[in-house]
Amino acid sequence: METRNSSVVTEFILLGLTQSHEALLLVSVLVSLFYLIVLPGNLLIIFTIRSDPALTAPLYFFLGNLAFLDASYSFIVAPRMLVDFFCEKKVISYKGCITQLFFLHFLGAGEMFLLVVMAFDRHIAICRPLHYSTLMNPRVCYALLLAVWLGGFAHSIVQVALILNLPFCGPNQLDNFFCDVPQVIKLACTDTFTVELLMVSNSGLLTLLCFLGLLASYAAILCHVKRHSSEGKSKALSTCTTQIIVVFLMFGPAIFIYTRPSQALQADKVVSLFHTVIFPLMNPVIYTLRNREVKTSMRKLLNQYVVC
Repeated sequence: METRNSSVVTEFILLGLTQSHEALLLVSVLVSLFYLIVLPGNLLIIFTIRSDPALTAPLYFFLGNLAFLDASYSFIVAPRMLVDFFCEKKVISYKGCITQLFFLHFLGAGEMFLLVVMAFDRHIAICRPLHYSTLMNPRVCYALLLAVWLGGFAHSIVQVALILNLPFCGPNQLDNFFCDVPQVIKLACTDTFTVELLMVSNSGLLTLLCFLGLLASYAAILCHVKRHSSEGKSKALSTCTTQIIVVFLMFGPAIFIYTRPSQALQADKVVSLFHTVIFPLMNPVIYTLRNREVKTSMRKLLNQYVVC
């Protein structure tokens, strides 16, 4: 067979999450229920922020975009994974694999950069409140959002370029339930040391640096609020706690997956399941559950439509 890139591989066989039919059935039921409950909640968050004139602050603008990014991200892997659970042979074409990989890193990196922007927004709001409205005006917010999307695109293009330059001439079994760089690199019929090093630099090191930068930002905020009243300290602590939870949910699995060479561990698939399916939908919900203004607006919106 002939393909582009002098490759003889036109498709990959996904080995899936597990070979146990009972475990697959349990996971499919749990993931389906999770989707039915949490995905509408994310869509409600987006609709509430878009429709309520009171929720125009930069925090809500970025929260709405986070909900959109996470909802989109969850559709990259989960639907196909649920279908593949009931297929004896799980096959994805070479082009389909590259496409899945591109959007996985495009939206994933975009979410990572958006969390950095949200931390910057909270840092300005708490540490420099008198300058907040000037520094975080609508033009700046849209510019930061554009930078988030461009950053995610640039990161993803690099990841795809790493794969497109590799020859695949034999093995085509991916030991995972979706296409990602670490597993695809293993199948290349060439020395991949340099490619793995570039992957660790582009994904792992970038993720780790963003994570450490976020922790430093929150530490600075907590140090700053020590000089404020107990009321201001309580509100700042609540904001920081929410964002720190989301940061650990987002960055923890990514650091585990991308900061080491392509060496398979037993926990890889479980971590990938939470990273690509579960945690993305939870992030906006966690923000909302700890935000009184958004919860109040959601209740008003629901009551309005229920009454109508």
